[in-house]
Amino acid sequence: MTATSGPSPVPRVGSQSVELPGFAPSRMRAPKHASARLPRPAAAGRAGLFPWVPVCLSLGIGLWFLLTGRIPVIGWVGAAAMALVGIGAIKVAIPLAERGRIGWHLADGMRVCGMALALIAAGMALIAIRSADVAAPVLEWRYYGPVEGRLIEIDRSARDRMRLTLDQVVLRDMASDRTPERVRMSLMNDDDPLPPLGQRIMLTGHLGPPPGPAAPGSFDFRQFAWFDRLGAVGYSRTPVMSVSEAQGIAWTMHRTRMAISRSIQDGIGEQEGAVASALMTGDRSGIEEATNEVMRASNLYHIISISGLHMSMLTGFVYTALRLALVLTQGLGAPLPQGLHKIAALGALLAAAAYLWLSGGGVATERSFVMVAVMLAAILVDRRAISLRTVALAATIILIYSPEALTSPGFQMSFSATVALVLVYGPWSRLSPYLPWWLRPVAILLLSSLVASLATSPIAAAHFNRTAHYGLIANLLAVPVMGALVMPAGVIAALLAPFGLQAPALWVMGIGTKWMLMVAGFIADLGGAVTAIPMPPGPVLPLMGFGAVLMVLTWRDGPRRMRGTALGFGFTLGAAMLALSAVLWLTATRPHLLIAGEGDAVGLMTAEGRAVSKPAGGGFVVENWLLEDGDMATQEESAARSGWSGPRGERTADLPGGWQILHLSGKGASERANTACQPKRIVVIADRTDLPKAPTCLLFDLTRLRQTGAVAIDFSNGEMRITTVME
Repeated sequence: MTATSGPSPVPRVGSQSVELPGFAPSRMRAPKHASARLPRPAAAGRAGLFPWVPVCLSLGIGLWFLLTGRIPVIGWVGAAAMALVGIGAIKVAIPLAERGRIGWHLADGMRVCGMALALIAAGMALIAIRSADVAAPVLEWRYYGPVEGRLIEIDRSARDRMRLTLDQVVLRDMASDRTPERVRMSLMNDDDPLPPLGQRIMLTGHLGPPPGPAAPGSFDFRQFAWFDRLGAVGYSRTPVMSVSEAQGIAWTMHRTRMAISRSIQDGIGEQEGAVASALMTGDRSGIEEATNEVMRASNLYHIISISGLHMSMLTGFVYTALRLALVLTQGLGAPLPQGLHKIAALGALLAAAAYLWLSGGGVATERSFVMVAVMLAAILVDRRAISLRTVALAATIILIYSPEALTSPGFQMSFSATVALVLVYGPWSRLSPYLPWWLRPVAILLLSSLVASLATSPIAAAHFNRTAHYGLIANLLAVPVMGALVMPAGVIAALLAPFGLQAPALWVMGIGTKWMLMVAGFIADLGGAVTAIPMPPGPVLPLMGFGAVLMVLTWRDGPRRMRGTALGFGFTLGAAMLALSAVLWLTATRPHLLIAGEGDAVGLMTAEGRAVSKPAGGGFVVENWLLEDGDMATQEESAARSGWSGPRGERTADLPGGWQILHLSGKGASERANTACQPKRIVVIADRTDLPKAPTCLLFDLTRLRQTGAVAIDFSNGEMRITTVME
């Protein structure tokens, strides 16, 4: 096989030339003239690379989080060099291949690797720029005094208390450059009327810095608070006083949204109205914690948090209704242009934008809007709305706009469910014509619920340390009602509200939300509805996520297309990463001893489970410890377990290697620390002490714990291993 001197090389078989359109020979002699260029092979082998863009960006973003944002200068120099090498490879690959210096396969490989390197570096730069952009002062000490600011959010805490978020904060005797940009306070008195959003208010508050993780490796609220510009959290026992009224059209729109929320709650009533309001306006302040609990236990909590499910149901209803109306109008003889589906898609896009505003524009809602908008835009430009490219484009936009979303459970669960549904769309489209028409809606509902549940369950278990066993049943009973009654009735109510005719639609909406709450309560009351899952080690989620992505993007039909290729290697690597994540999770062990960051609780692992030193104190931290252990016990039940002895303010327990733990609390605890500090003893006290810097015991007083954060201690072969949050 030799190359001809013409512009298109033609392979020869014997004495005849054989044309192979679109393909070039794999091996060719260099052209005689430097100016001659070798033609490029068909593009089929280079297609389908765009879904890798968000994957590479995620690698860079994840690397930044892995290093907790503290990348040294040499690290950034290396990242810049990596980007330059990648860009250089992209630039030189094609010219080298056209001159015959390298083969086209090598050139494409250089370009792919170069793009990957450049995108990984871009991901690191995106999250670093985002972190610098949201940088705001964080309160460094405890504060008690007047707090003034503009009210920007009202919600409920996990303790079922109303919670206010303020910006433009003013604190007494504190310089503006040290004052947090935002603070969040729970109200101890829920009977006081709440001011409207946008109003400047004043109250007396107890504030502190955002708390650190409950234990090394636990969820770090400080990271979430940093990207939310939240510099202090606390509570207030005083009434809220108004300083000045809200000003500006933005707050007028917010008041309109809250007025709509109150109208929905008043029109439907009780918790059904609160849930309906949350679905339409994003206002969850009316939902009681008891309702939240049954929704979590039944795996229906995602229903009351506006997500892609709500946005897709609303836009799907609007798109279908508009298209049917346009077809009917055209059938009656109205002169309408061609492409009615595009007009319907545009109308659905406008409805999605209106829903985004009405819902308050939270991060999850913005993410959902981007996903739906990309799919509707695909319809407008005659592209497939359901494809991995569409999902990849939505993920890329979100990662550029909000790179910290990568670590949020909402991002991970929504995209895992969407990708899984895209993958089953092809087989379903081939199978569905063989099913009776009346069976197709039931089958697609069952299939989509099953696939979405399987895709999101491991992620939910890793983040929330629990799994709802009957969640599939609950979703099959509740989601169809939401799609058939609640969301359409909400759209109709919004259209009729300006004329005062929304009552019938709200009545229908109330029936739907009441049914969902009944289903949630029934499922939650079933025996064994919820099981706690031990927290996985840190590497498990990244291995699980990237392993699944590798398997999805490298899979090709037929073993011949996989065997011995880069695709086959990628698929095998992805499967190995998934297997490794499962092994790490199943073989993980929990720390033998946990010490709270405030020294107010100590947890000892026993044969019965973790036993805490006190039945009260450090409740939120202890609750997290038990959940992360895979333990559904309460703090009181945990404290009743064997392991600790001694009076209430001086609890002791024996440890491996001849060590002993002593937890001092109550009045005079700091004075008792002087006599309690002995060799081979760990002393924990929620107070400052005046012991020397090198005491004979292992001391964790408030001074040291403020430096280390929560502490985990393990024993192996008599050796003690200490891990702290700060490490």
